Amino acid sequence: MKFGIIGSSGIADRRTIPGMLKSDKVEVVAVQSRSEETAKRIAEKYGIPKYYTDEDKLINDKDVEAVYIGTPVFLHYPQIKKCAHAGKHVLSEKPLGLNVEDTKRIVEYCSKKNVTLQVGFMMRYHGYHIKAHEMIKNGELGQPIMGRAQLTTWYPPLDGAWRQDPAKGGGGALMDMAIHSVDILRYMFGEVVEVASFNDNITHGYPVEDSGIVMLRFENGAYGICDAFFNIPDEAARGVLELYGTKGSLLAEGTISQTGKGRMVAHILKEQRGYDAKQERGVIEPQEIKAELKDLFQAEVEDFIDAILNHKKPMNSGEEALKNMIVIEAAYKSQKEGRIIKIKR
Repeated sequence: MKFGIIGSSGIADRRTIPGMLKSDKVEVVAVQSRSEETAKRIAEKYGIPKYYTDEDKLINDKDVEAVYIGTPVFLHYPQIKKCAHAGKHVLSEKPLGLNVEDTKRIVEYCSKKNVTLQVGFMMRYHGYHIKAHEMIKNGELGQPIMGRAQLTTWYPPLDGAWRQDPAKGGGGALMDMAIHSVDILRYMFGEVVEVASFNDNITHGYPVEDSGIVMLRFENGAYGICDAFFNIPDEAARGVLELYGTKGSLLAEGTISQTGKGRMVAHILKEQRGYDAKQERGVIEPQEIKAELKDLFQAEVEDFIDAILNHKKPMNSGEEALKNMIVIEAAYKSQKEGRIIKIKR
């Protein structure tokens, strides 16, 4: 599959292009950046034959079959629409738009134009997350009870940082990071029916939230907690995923990240015991989980290509992105109105 890249610096340079080029199913034929210097540098770095400063020229390049979009959030909606209008399949970074309404419209437009739309929730492709999903589905945790996903970073005020501008990013720590955690917990436990949140700026002083907790109630009765902070040092937070059920737990560290690394252990009861009034909490021997680990961005793009060729939805489809966006918008509404928000189905 021949790809063009719109927005070639940032995550495209750090993660996506290197991941794509690991796959024998991908050929990157063109890159675009508003800066000619950047576009040329990225093209030369990866041996990409063509570079553009005009996104329309890349979109209309006859060699380009699919487009990856790695630009700031406020550009996603118009760029995806241009690609779909030109009949190009789209892999876009998240979220698809600044709000639920834009997200819904662009998902419907891509469907109308019969182009495949995939969204960059790449953590679904982590080998440990896939294994956890299978174990929960097979009943190995028993009844799902609670999940927690942690994604934080140190993100101080920076000149020109679009994630710190609500007009360009749509929000702060929730929109940028909690949305990943929501996606992973939905992947594990199913659909969300109620949302509550605390989110605010308590450290950095820019006009988007640097701190947030999103609390979820799932359709199956389980609870979820997503913590997202721009004011905790990277070294202090461990990218934790915790999944609890009536038979035990799955505990992962370092998997809520871009790297595809980390580890996961299971604490599973062999048989259900009665109530222990002393609560001595006997030790369950931890079981190291084994899983096939792959570059998340390679796995993502290969699923995208498979979806295109076999006329099916990718695992992280536009519809999944819309569900995540509905939860995040509900979290902002919860903070604003001081109440639990019910999700309409």
